[in-house]
Amino acid sequence: MAARRRAFIERRKALGFTQDSLAQSVGVDRSTVARWESGKVDPQDWQRPTLVKVLRVTLAELDAILYGGVDQGRSQVMRASATVPPAYDDEIDALELARRVSASDVGKETIERLELTFHDLAVKYPTVAPHELLGQVRKYSSYVTSLMDARKTLEEHRQLLVIGGWFSLLGATLHIDLNQQDAATARLRTAMTLAQHAGHSEIQAWCFETDAWRVLTDGHYSRAAELSATAQQLAPAGSSVEIQAIAQQGRAFARLGYSNETYSAIDRVQSLSSSIGTPDQPEHHFQYDPAKAVAYAATTLAWLGDPAAETYAREVISRLSPPDDLTKWPRRVASANIDLALSLVTTNRLDEACYAAQRAMLSGRVAPSNHWRALEVVNAVETGKISDARDLREAYEEMRLQIESVD
Repeated sequence: MAARRRAFIERRKALGFTQDSLAQSVGVDRSTVARWESGKVDPQDWQRPTLVKVLRVTLAELDAILYGGVDQGRSQVMRASATVPPAYDDEIDALELARRVSASDVGKETIERLELTFHDLAVKYPTVAPHELLGQVRKYSSYVTSLMDARKTLEEHRQLLVIGGWFSLLGATLHIDLNQQDAATARLRTAMTLAQHAGHSEIQAWCFETDAWRVLTDGHYSRAAELSATAQQLAPAGSSVEIQAIAQQGRAFARLGYSNETYSAIDRVQSLSSSIGTPDQPEHHFQYDPAKAVAYAATTLAWLGDPAAETYAREVISRLSPPDDLTKWPRRVASANIDLALSLVTTNRLDEACYAAQRAMLSGRVAPSNHWRALEVVNAVETGKISDARDLREAYEEMRLQIESVD
């Protein structure tokens, strides 16, 4: 089976790529490249445009090094499906038409529509399942990649770098939510490279802030605090990313047990968020919503072990989950229930903590990047040996297995 992909391996080596470096350039795990080379799996449609660019081949040449003697009929079918992914064909077709009738190979309308698409996906972030949204981000990222070699003005080139950076950044965020660390790191590197070439400090700041959340979920609290500090240095004054970076640093301080620094960060977040006003689209992941300050305080205080977290968590749940509408902020409500559970554990009210955590888990809206927080409640309840401990453990394992089946 390995001989079937010998040409692919030779091409990678000829260009100086290791499996790791090729994986980073394409935005996948190293194990994915290994499976491509062994012939166990084929590159996905959305990955092929990037592979073509990275390996410096045409689509026909990529088919040749992947499939060798496979009949031409299959090769033609795969080429036809590679340039435009099966989902969202209509949107891509519309973008292509707008591009072709413009003065350049890219054109103002194409860029504007890509920007609108990115903002639309960022607004969907709180409600759409991460794996579903990631599929859309991948397709548009691939389309942006395909435009990089097109004729364009210098300004259009910079605008493509910026929009590509935003798509890569959103993709990294979704990989983190899905606990796909290697892919998240690769996309963050891509976003940072594009932002640096475009001179876009805001995206660079978001890259550091997002990486801070990634390492925080992995238990590297000091590193998270450092990355958050770098994000604040790069962030435009008073911007959403500055506020979010302060919040991220506060979370890291809480996990480290630095009380004074934690309370200071909470105060700074509340002060800055109250001055920016509510954005037109508060659901937008990269536009800070002042209402998040309460949810942030709940999480941070719960991690610090401050009983005041309970009050904040209950306020979030009451505000965001009215009886007649449970759909607008499902993940934020689920997170608030975990915060509530953690605060109840602090005051040894394990039965109530068990109920709150179970409610979060059964909602199906706890992102994998937050599973470790839910597990802290499970472990505390099991240590306390309350009667519902087994049910809570089963709810946790079911939640975890559901995510694995999606992956």
